[in-house]
Amino acid sequence: MGIERAVTRWYIQRQTHKNEVALLEAKLVDMQTNGQEPESKERIEVKKQLAHTRARLHTLGPCPKAMMG
Repeated sequence: MGIERAVTRWYIQRQTHKNEVALLEAKLVDMQTNGQEPESKERIEVKKQLAHTRARLHTLGPCPKAMMG
């Protein structure tokens, strides 16, 4: 039972990070299309958040055990 729990936890964390990356990327595109300055404080903050989230996703690594099915 412990392995299934670890895989489920990993999958949920991975999906959460991927959703956050997609949300931040969409926010950056929206800022770009609205003509916001490339070096505005808000845009720099979103880029930092995006880099941090991508690093967490990378740190999460591969699934601890191959998923069945």
